[in-house]
Amino acid sequence: MSGNKKPPQQHRPPLPERLEVPIEEIAAIVERTQTGALTAPDHAKLKAAMATLAFLTAELQAKKTSLERLRRMLFGAKTETTRAVLGEKADKEGHAPGTEAPGSDAAPSLPPDPSSSKPKAPGHGRNAVSAYTGAEQVTVAHPDLHSGDACPHCTEGTLYRQNEPAQLVRITGMAPLSATVYACDRLRCHLCGEVTTAPAPEGVGPEKYDATATSMVGLLKYGAGLPFNRIETLQAGMGIPLPAATQWDLVRKAAPVLAPAHAELLHQAAQAPVLYNDDTTMKVLKLTKAQRAAALADDAHIERTGIFTSGIVATQEGRQIALFFTGVRHAGENLATVLAHRAADLPAPIQMCDGLSRNAPSDFDTVMSSCLAHARRKYVELTETFPEEVRFVLETLREVYGTEARIQAEGLDPEPRLLRHQAESAPRMAILEQWMRTQFEERRIEPNSTLGAAIRYMQKRWPELTLFLRVPGAPLDNNVTERVLKKAILHRKNALFYRTLNGAHVGDTFMSLIHTAELNHVAPFEYLVALQRHADAVAANPADWMPWNYQATLALQNPNPEPPD
Repeated sequence: MSGNKKPPQQHRPPLPERLEVPIEEIAAIVERTQTGALTAPDHAKLKAAMATLAFLTAELQAKKTSLERLRRMLFGAKTETTRAVLGEKADKEGHAPGTEAPGSDAAPSLPPDPSSSKPKAPGHGRNAVSAYTGAEQVTVAHPDLHSGDACPHCTEGTLYRQNEPAQLVRITGMAPLSATVYACDRLRCHLCGEVTTAPAPEGVGPEKYDATATSMVGLLKYGAGLPFNRIETLQAGMGIPLPAATQWDLVRKAAPVLAPAHAELLHQAAQAPVLYNDDTTMKVLKLTKAQRAAALADDAHIERTGIFTSGIVATQEGRQIALFFTGVRHAGENLATVLAHRAADLPAPIQMCDGLSRNAPSDFDTVMSSCLAHARRKYVELTETFPEEVRFVLETLREVYGTEARIQAEGLDPEPRLLRHQAESAPRMAILEQWMRTQFEERRIEPNSTLGAAIRYMQKRWPELTLFLRVPGAPLDNNVTERVLKKAILHRKNALFYRTLNGAHVGDTFMSLIHTAELNHVAPFEYLVALQRHADAVAANPADWMPWNYQATLALQNPNPEPPD
């Protein structure tokens, strides 16, 4: 096809004349077609219905959508796995049984991977006893028998204690925040009138709200997405009132105490070799023009009305750090804020994001890697329109993700991981690249069609999409950031907005610490309590109080620590 030749246009039928016909009447007309010729009014109504159907179909195609996508937009997608999208079980060759991949006749197929089959995923069941790390442990001795006694069953053997006891789990309900009322005795002298009050028990501090109360409110609000007013209602139902205004005061006062640990997370994230970023919309009610101008001081000429929460994830040495930034700045600008703390002697990090230009930090160099899942989704949306072509693409990419899953299961380091992908994934990606080129060269697909747009999207970003085949440690997709942003989206759906920019900053601080702890398999409640109870030590040396090492720091300071109340 010549580069100057204009591709054929897709003609759509004109908008049909509006004619209101109930669906019951259409059904009756269809029934009457079995008995003979239609009357003129029936024929006009049926013709109008068919014209409307043709128009809607053309509009859906022209708007780069489909009925399946419209259904997902209205009701939400359950999953985008290849098996769910294609609606049938596919084989290991990259296409369905009995079919050939379209356009793949010139490209050799790879032999099936014997290790690509995976066991059936386990179903939902009870949590193991080991999962109850915060439960109270009670040792129960046998009331009659002891180690060394005669066996009560055979009367000849001797009993000895098992290393693993029989374990029972019993769960009781309680309020998220509990309270204790200390009734201190008061004595009054009948002569001088002075009143003497009994001192509070040892360990009862002067503050009404303990660090555990602040941590619980922060975890419920910014970790579980419960608005303050819902927590207030829940507490009132438990007979322990906690007004929403009081909850806000608790987390607001705790934010400066947590700030040193949050700043250290940002500093360590800046040194990571791989960084992911993306953003989602947010709302801040009282965001003044002065605050907007201050946030965009470097680009004062920009008039930006949107508000966003950016999620940035840094991975290094098997650890993950999650950072949240809410305001008028885009994800790329917030990433530049993080990279400003990067050591000058470090090489440019790998950056994983989608194809939007606003995700790139303009002032810092990064090795750009694009999200394969975003490119894949372009095809998922076309399953009904181009079923065979979509099948070939999805099943090819499934084999690539299968290789990545086996790599993760084996725990390979970046260099062996790169070699594995070069051996298994590179040939598959080469077949996919050749297939895309063939669609245009042999004019099997029009470039201005919806499938053509999906192919051009992938071709335009091919070097970034395949960075994992050339650079050790380069990820395949940006799914980790999508999962991180669910924290902010959960807050947005339940609380709807932040009232002020300061409230957004408090939320970002708590979310960053909570989700980083979760990513590193640390209980965020206990972590927040430790940061508050050792505020001076955290401020003096925050690097020793990261989620992955704070427990070791506590053990050095207190060989016999007491768990949080």
